Amino acid sequence: MKNITVVGAGTMGNGIAHVFAMNGFEVTLADISEDALQTAIKTIDKNLWRMVAKEKISNEVKDEAIENITTTTDLQSAVSKADLVIEAATENESTKLKIFKQLDEFSPADCILASNTSSISITKIGSVTSRPDKVIGMHFMNPVPVMKLVEVIRGYNTSDEVTSQVMELSKTLSKVPVEVNDYPGFVANRILMPMINEAIYSLYEGVAGVEEIDTVMKLGMAHPMGPLQLADFIGLDVCHAIMGVLYNGFNNPKYAPCPLLTQMVTAGKLGRKNGEGFYLYNKETKESKVSPSFA
Repeated sequence: MKNITVVGAGTMGNGIAHVFAMNGFEVTLADISEDALQTAIKTIDKNLWRMVAKEKISNEVKDEAIENITTTTDLQSAVSKADLVIEAATENESTKLKIFKQLDEFSPADCILASNTSSISITKIGSVTSRPDKVIGMHFMNPVPVMKLVEVIRGYNTSDEVTSQVMELSKTLSKVPVEVNDYPGFVANRILMPMINEAIYSLYEGVAGVEEIDTVMKLGMAHPMGPLQLADFIGLDVCHAIMGVLYNGFNNPKYAPCPLLTQMVTAGKLGRKNGEGFYLYNKETKESKVSPSFA
């Protein structure tokens, strides 16, 4: 595989494009927004400069990586010669199904179609295409250039050959791929999201405050980031959506989103992405403090 198309230029999409481009692949980054594409290239350039400053890569590698990326708002042209397409759009089922119908129509017959979804069924995504055997999940972790794990999700119809190709491809990116089967939340979020939800319940029920809950998990369980801080980092809307997938997928009340999480998403308090969640974020100073709502 040489030609890689990444659909979606947000946080995950630009990170995926960064990693492939840095490893010598020709990457087309596609998005419906030209502004989003320009922002993505600036972000990739900044992150590559950071790696140069830390002497992890050379200036030459940095320059070649940027040259390896082209951008477009034309999805059809973006995937017309692709060997692999990785969809990294918003975590919304109807949006992803619509995109995959288009990818199936526009991309070459032998092209593998992957989704970076963190919870939505790969089997269902594959069912809207004429090539469910070539549809697979590649769930990268955020931040993509730093995190080693790639959760490789096999849909019910995903072939052994495609799974093997994607596993080997992930290794060429210096990632550690782990093969999992297609059940709600896969492995990462089936375990992580209920923990975050329980931390929110602990706050909701007055067991402890924001900083106290995060401190217990950081110092007591050796987590690099507390669960409430992590929820802000992921996006409270994303956490809520994944809990909804688990709740509907298993039909089990233990996966119901905490009412506080639902209220915060409804109120537009989504975490770091828009400046306030459990913490309040200052974009200029990059400082954070507990949100006044919980102080």
